[in-house]
Amino acid sequence: MTNQTSEHHFDTLVVGGGQAGLAVGYHLAQQHRHFVILDAESRVGNVWRRRWDSLRLFTPARYDGLPGMPFPAPEGYFPTKDEMADYLEAYAARFDLPVRPGVRVDALTREEGRYLLTSGNDCLEADHVVVATGAYQNPKVPTFAPELDSEIVQLHSSEYHNPDQLQEGGVLIVGAGNSGAEIAMEQAATHRTYLSGRHTGRIPLGLGRRGVWWVFNNVLTVDTRFGRRLRKSSLGHGAPLIRLKPEDVVAAEVERVPRVTGVRDGEPVLEDGRVPDVANVVWCTGFAPDFRWIELPIFGEDGYPAHYRGVVEGEPGLYFVGLLFLYSLTSSLVGGVGRDGEYVSGHIAAGSPTWPARQRGDRLPIDVERKAS
Repeated sequence: MTNQTSEHHFDTLVVGGGQAGLAVGYHLAQQHRHFVILDAESRVGNVWRRRWDSLRLFTPARYDGLPGMPFPAPEGYFPTKDEMADYLEAYAARFDLPVRPGVRVDALTREEGRYLLTSGNDCLEADHVVVATGAYQNPKVPTFAPELDSEIVQLHSSEYHNPDQLQEGGVLIVGAGNSGAEIAMEQAATHRTYLSGRHTGRIPLGLGRRGVWWVFNNVLTVDTRFGRRLRKSSLGHGAPLIRLKPEDVVAAEVERVPRVTGVRDGEPVLEDGRVPDVANVVWCTGFAPDFRWIELPIFGEDGYPAHYRGVVEGEPGLYFVGLLFLYSLTSSLVGGVGRDGEYVSGHIAAGSPTWPARQRGDRLPIDVERKAS
């Protein structure tokens, strides 16, 4: 019996066209499923293109490839953010993945055993939905940030591109994880720079060593006691330094200071009571997930869905890929989403028949095509 689709109905809809969504798409294509990847961006890779100018991945090229296509660079090379963006675009083209750009999903609901996704005036149905919007959606800043003097330039790391955005005077980087440390070192070349926050620790050998990656990928998982403990702590704290060492930051003449606890007379106050003389603040304070568009009772008190390896409890056919510590410490990294995508797509295959193969050049439903134009 051949499965039929309407112009509004899909076997699987993937929400998000970054590395997680593309990895899922690769495995769904291997199963010859009828699916589409909906992406709010106008072009594959644009999330990477918007990051700060000097950003390089924290993992080397050997761990920066998606299934079926290694990253095209020497294994020990750290790709730039634009090289990663171009790789993702090339990946989608190579495997002819049905990415539809410019489609922002406004709501996900369930009715009579099927999922409904609305985007503007359009409504699409699916038997399965994979949420692959990633772990970095809503920039987080402290509640007291608006109390800073309006003369102080404030940027979140998601808005920061290069030192030219800042004015003369001192720079306070808030958040001492990987992003904060790297931005602080860049600023120190032209500004007096303070790096605020607790020490996040450091991975001694970096993720470039195969043994270290193996441990992060296979030992530090939700299936081990230590992995579960680490997951609980890592969701609320900055990640340990990967490429940099604390002494690198000191050598760049960045001054380490305690965390920022509030504002006094329009200026930031440190935990020890000091008020650093700064004209700029860059918030490297991370991101919060944004699942407000998912109108289903699947979330715990921490704001994350209840799931095992991306398979959601109590909602058959609903999945997540790309979340922090979805299964292991590598789950939110480019090199880790492939395994999670394979697990989720395998779960989909185990529960439903294969749909007819999408032939190269087939048109997708008119509603989806229109949103892409």
